[in-house]
Amino acid sequence: MSGGWELEVHGTEAKLLRKIAGERITVTFNINNSIPPTFDEEPQEGQKADEQEPELTSTPNFVVEVTKDDPKQTLVLDCHYPEDEIGHGEEEESDIFSIREVSFQPTGESDWKDTNYTLSTDSLDWALYDHLMDFLADRGVDNTFADELIELSTALEHQEYIRFLEDLKSFVKCQ
Repeated sequence: MSGGWELEVHGTEAKLLRKIAGERITVTFNINNSIPPTFDEEPQEGQKADEQEPELTSTPNFVVEVTKDDPKQTLVLDCHYPEDEIGHGEEEESDIFSIREVSFQPTGESDWKDTNYTLSTDSLDWALYDHLMDFLADRGVDNTFADELIELSTALEHQEYIRFLEDLKSFVKCQ
């Protein structure tokens, strides 16, 4: 990952950490169920079935936490890759990820508290939403970061998949 992010991996969960201008930015994601389903299509005439294999790409939901030096609360943004934006390349300058929810949470809490107000961005003014996206971009969470997160997540998912297959093979192996 470019931008000076530190990576911590614990099984299927990964955490990227970065400190910038008195803030700690943490991005957490889990590779479980991060590969969208592919729909089987018949190969077109003249095409072999294996030529049409789609590339398996991991697009996990991810949570961005921004904590100031005065650690009373943390701004938490729950983000995802909308299915209709994945794979569009550089067609236009749109964001490849979206913010789903925004909340303030007590610093140091690992789980979101249901007693804290969580704002769904579906009901958010578009100008405020754009400001939140700019806020993330100023902290290094932008389209470049999102593309690199997809690459990292895909590599981690493939690594875990291979490990799973090896474990499965040795578990079911006849003695």
